[in-house]
Amino acid sequence: MPERWGLTLPLPATSLGASEELVKQAEAAGYTDLWSGETNGPDGFTPLAISAAWTERARLGTGVVGVFQRGPALLAQEAAALADASGGRFVLGIGSSSDRIVEGWNGIPFEKPLSRVRDTVEFLRTALDGERTSSGFKLETAPAQRVPIVLAALRGKMLELAVERADGAFTNFLPLSGLPKVTAQLDGAPEGFELLCRFFCLPGEREAVEPLARFMFSSYITVPVYAAFYRWLGYGDEIDAMIAAWEGGDRQAAAAAAPWNLIEEMFIFGSPEQMKERIAAFVEGGITLPILTPITTPDKLAELITALAPT
Repeated sequence: MPERWGLTLPLPATSLGASEELVKQAEAAGYTDLWSGETNGPDGFTPLAISAAWTERARLGTGVVGVFQRGPALLAQEAAALADASGGRFVLGIGSSSDRIVEGWNGIPFEKPLSRVRDTVEFLRTALDGERTSSGFKLETAPAQRVPIVLAALRGKMLELAVERADGAFTNFLPLSGLPKVTAQLDGAPEGFELLCRFFCLPGEREAVEPLARFMFSSYITVPVYAAFYRWLGYGDEIDAMIAAWEGGDRQAAAAAAPWNLIEEMFIFGSPEQMKERIAAFVEGGITLPILTPITTPDKLAELITALAPT
């Protein structure tokens, strides 16, 4: 098992107010990390802020928050606040997000994402170190401890930027066969550099999980940034029919055209033991921090969290 083992917040089908016991249970079971997501549910900071009060040791990370939706000074303020509230247990994960979220949902032009992320990292590093930025911004109180910065990085140039400027890279929706291409971009990474990946864990065999898995795959991999990621990995021919159906407005046909071989490589299926064995293959391939998203009904969530714990 890797040194670190993460859990995604917010927990599926669970309100933030009802998550306290599950978060405490996860820490007691051996989860070392809690990493938030940020799509169309809670924002990336609030689940970590309340979890800081519920936990004693777990590292808390945004996995990830977008640099287009927030100005860099606000990001620095939020990071400093969480670093303070958690006693130095906070990691700031940032990324460009996606064109669908930035431009489609928020009405913000999705332009030059690599440059935007690079500029934001430079600003944050200066601000979080307690120095005045080129814009004149200076935190009232800088974090007592250095705040690590992790970049959401799918393809070559963003992975290169993570190696050059950050403490880790966060990948997502990654098939196992695509992992070597990602790790090949990390040559020259400094000691302690982390490669994080979120894993969607669906208990059960194919017939039980296939409808949901097909829906999730076709919903996400048709987003332009993820489609570009899969083409970069060499899977363009396998996703073309799915994307064509999605762009034609036929969601059902898109799900049916989703390539099962890639779904099976990306999602984590089976019994808890089988799921942990599958994640171990990713760890062996270079993932240093798996972040688990257990997907089940609320009445079975506590049991699944415990069953997938590293101990």
